[in-house]
Amino acid sequence: MLILGVSALYHDSAAALLCDGQLIAAAQEERFSRIKYDARFPEQAIHFCLEQGNVSMRDVDYVVFYEKPLPKFERILTTALGTFPQSWLTFRESMLAWLSDKLWTKTNIGRRLDFPRERILFVDHHLSHAASALFASPFDSAALLTIDGVGEWTTAAIGRGRSSWGPGQTNALELTHELIFPHSLGLLYSAFTAWLGFKVNSGEYKVMGMAPYGEPKYLEKVEKVCRMGDDGSVALNMRFFSFQHSLTHTYSSRFVEHFGPARLPESPFFTARTGDDISGREREAAQNQYYADVAASVQRFTEEAVLRMARTAYRQSGGERRLALAGGVALNSVANGRIAREGPFDEIFIQPNAGDAGGALGAALYVNHAVLGQPRRFVMDHAYYGQALDASKIVATLDSAGVAFERIDDVGRMADRIADELGSGKVVALAQGRFEWGPRALGNRSILADPRSSAMKETVNSKIKFRESFRPFAPAIVEEAAATYFEPKGVVGQYPARFMLVVAPFKDQRAEETPAVAHMGTGRVQIVRRDWNPLYYEIIKRFGERTGTPVILNTSFNLRGEPIVSTPAEALTSFRKTDMDLLVLDNYVVRGRLAR
Repeated sequence: MLILGVSALYHDSAAALLCDGQLIAAAQEERFSRIKYDARFPEQAIHFCLEQGNVSMRDVDYVVFYEKPLPKFERILTTALGTFPQSWLTFRESMLAWLSDKLWTKTNIGRRLDFPRERILFVDHHLSHAASALFASPFDSAALLTIDGVGEWTTAAIGRGRSSWGPGQTNALELTHELIFPHSLGLLYSAFTAWLGFKVNSGEYKVMGMAPYGEPKYLEKVEKVCRMGDDGSVALNMRFFSFQHSLTHTYSSRFVEHFGPARLPESPFFTARTGDDISGREREAAQNQYYADVAASVQRFTEEAVLRMARTAYRQSGGERRLALAGGVALNSVANGRIAREGPFDEIFIQPNAGDAGGALGAALYVNHAVLGQPRRFVMDHAYYGQALDASKIVATLDSAGVAFERIDDVGRMADRIADELGSGKVVALAQGRFEWGPRALGNRSILADPRSSAMKETVNSKIKFRESFRPFAPAIVEEAAATYFEPKGVVGQYPARFMLVVAPFKDQRAEETPAVAHMGTGRVQIVRRDWNPLYYEIIKRFGERTGTPVILNTSFNLRGEPIVSTPAEALTSFRKTDMDLLVLDNYVVRGRLAR
């Protein structure tokens, strides 16, 4: 049984291929088109998935789309009519898009893929999210929680699921409680994202990164624009928002009156707490501190809402001890950390590609298990489901660029080489194997550095990533040392930590030991086990043997505004534009001075 899952047309389009319930390949279109957050139909991602599975569309049994166009169209039409005449421009643009393309999704998929329309299926948006977590988890049963901006009508959902591992047993997934548009925790966070000068649907993690530099002093101001129930539900005061009738603005003039002028995009962010010299810039620093305090306030509000929703999911599920979580808000790793530490669950699984792209996988899993009743055979123990590097293309790329390189076939020797470079203050770009499914680089398309240097954070942000100086980096640590460096509850033995999906407090003085990855005393930790990624594990382990610190700085291998690299050519191009010192492409090593 071959099932192709597809998400597209809004943001983060992707494809995923299942064969008899096993995930064969999954990738976002941006990795091939090189257009970040590419929303177009994922033709190249689909081609990759089929090629990886060594099949054609003639072999595919079902194509499944991650949401239902008609209910979504109903919501857009109803909202536009309900907010007319403010929505007249939105109405016109939406009707042009829907009547020319989006409303005919089944026909378009059939035409693009030359595939029978009767075998093209649709799954509700939040069911796709829930299935992407439940049916990728190791759980037999779990409470379900999905939170995002909006799907068709739903913005958050709670339910319960069961999954079977043998024939004759039942897979069941039911969402019993829903929060309905326009009341949305995800859209609330996006409105603040825009007001703080970042792009909606891509800059939310920057708000999360800014928040630790502030204090949640303005929770009462946030609570005036959004009321939170004891169950975690939110009710937005729509006078403060405009996303319901505008394609370009998420907040209204009343929002600006309430919170003050918006932060200018790309404006420098510095405060006394960032460690910058603010002499002569005290007024700008004070304004930045206000923005940081507002960011901290909406972040705290979001954490509380998510935590309350998780507790509600626990109660409504009859006391399930496991939670499966997905939706774009599930990428808020600070909130995830609080669920793990303070929530009622023993175990948590979060889909590594929790946003809309992950819906492609969820839709395929839902049809396979909940519709067709096929037993479980798959657990997402890792996220390496993208395109692999091709050895012949590595050599051809380096040769055509006139770059000298060295080949190292032994994993131990390669790990020693990289650990030595990191220990001497060098920055290493590592591209190996298949790229990661989701927004996190987990050691296959990563930039690595020494976390012990307080200057390394600024070096990597400004001279390599070319991005804002306040942005944090992840500490990657070998599994056996995790409890020594981090508060173990919610980290040790938990799936989200292997996917870099939880922020945890450092223990004792460990934050001072690793200043380049400690973000105001916390870290978005990635736990690494040899079985998941042998070279990556050995690099960290051997770096620890040399330095006494079994932790390295990890960030995604991409430059600002670009998707993470996929191919040898993209890796070499990005490497040569920066001050990185070593490039590793599978078994091949290039020194920076030789590549320029």
